[in-house]
Amino acid sequence: MNLGFTKMQGLGNDFVVFDATERPLQLTPDQCRALANRRFGIGCDQILLVEPPKTPETDFHYRIFNADGSEVGQCGNGARCFARFVHDKGLTQQTEIRIGTPSGDIRLYLEADNLVRVNMGRPRFAPAEIPFQADARRPVYALEAGGETCQIGALSMGNPHAVLSTPDLDQAPVASLGPLIENHPRFPERVNVGFMQVQSRTRIRLRVWERGAGETLACGTGACAAAVSGQIQGLLDEQVRVALPGGELLIRWAGEGEPVWMSGPAVSVFEGKIEL
Repeated sequence: MNLGFTKMQGLGNDFVVFDATERPLQLTPDQCRALANRRFGIGCDQILLVEPPKTPETDFHYRIFNADGSEVGQCGNGARCFARFVHDKGLTQQTEIRIGTPSGDIRLYLEADNLVRVNMGRPRFAPAEIPFQADARRPVYALEAGGETCQIGALSMGNPHAVLSTPDLDQAPVASLGPLIENHPRFPERVNVGFMQVQSRTRIRLRVWERGAGETLACGTGACAAAVSGQIQGLLDEQVRVALPGGELLIRWAGEGEPVWMSGPAVSVFEGKIEL
């Protein structure tokens, strides 16, 4: 099977995108791992499939596969690349695009200077909806990991997130503590782990250990989760700039019951064909 693809990136979080609007495409975990391999494949953090809509209320359907072959429900940086892809490929002329995902519908807005604004939906805090094993919802939870007790915020942005505050992001134990929390038994579907340094009420630095991918240069849902968790804890204002290793995102959340808005760039890198 010979497939055309587009390599894209949002703040260095990179993707292989396939157009499956005309011909269905089913990828196995082995094929995803082969595509994501940076030495023997194309190389990416995630694979994105652009599919026909499943409901009349949406324009397209969106599927996301991690580098390890696991499928996930949401990806913020990927959503921005999705919007740029369908517009650049002439699949739509709309600047407001309605997307169905396994985690619910989202709306994407194409703006000037290659920026894409995304309505990421409402964050979910109930432990059963994250999912996270806890007896009640709290702003922070105590979690035993690596012989230490961590204080984490936990929420879902269409995928599960744990957020830890750190005084010095450069020294944060992302590579050692990240995988321990990712695979912690209290997170039955694993979890993305954000390490957040609050610089002011309107700016944070963030590094994210993504489930199934390891540390990435940027994580859109991770940026949303960190901004929301910081706001819930009374540390941050409604609008926050999130500085990730790959660049900056602007996150805005008006509070309980409201969606999270994310703005940032999306760029096509190159196109090609690959035999699977």
